[in-house]
Formats: sequence, C-alpha cells, structure tokens
Amino acid sequence: MSHKILRLPVVLEKRGRSRSAHYLDIQQGLFTRPVLIGLRAVGWPEHEIDKINSARIAGKTDDEIRSLVLKLETARKNTL
Repeated sequence: MSHKILRLPVVLEKRGRSRSAHYLDIQQGLFTRPVLIGLRAVGWPEHEIDKINSARIAGKTDDEIRSLVLKLETARKNTL
C-alpha cells in the first residue's frame, strides 16, 4: 500500500473536480477528510483517492461511496 500523501492541487487533478466540489464531497461524506501534515498543511493518502476513484468508475452509488469513505477513515486509526 502506498503511503504517499498528496496535496490539494494533485488531488483535484486526479479527481477531475473543482476545489468547491471537492470540499462539498467531503461535507457530504463522499470523500475522505484531509490529514494534517504540518501546522497549516493538509493532504490525502494516495491510496484513498485511488480507491474512491475506482468505486466511482465501477458505478457505485453515493451510499456505497459513503460506506467506503467510512471504512477508509476508520482504517487510518488502525494503520500504526
């Protein structure tokens, strides 16, 4: 599993979404919340972006995506 953390411009490019649409997806539970990587810096684990993109491509419903997002965020706590 990749442990690479990507910053917002790269995330937006990989997702094909605007900044406002990206943050709306987070509010609606359709994308994972960012992780803190510095005092004023956040990013997203690359593997999470890839899994969510794959689910979208596979035609998963919004409810299925929300379930995936919950699993991904829960897995963060168990990574150590």
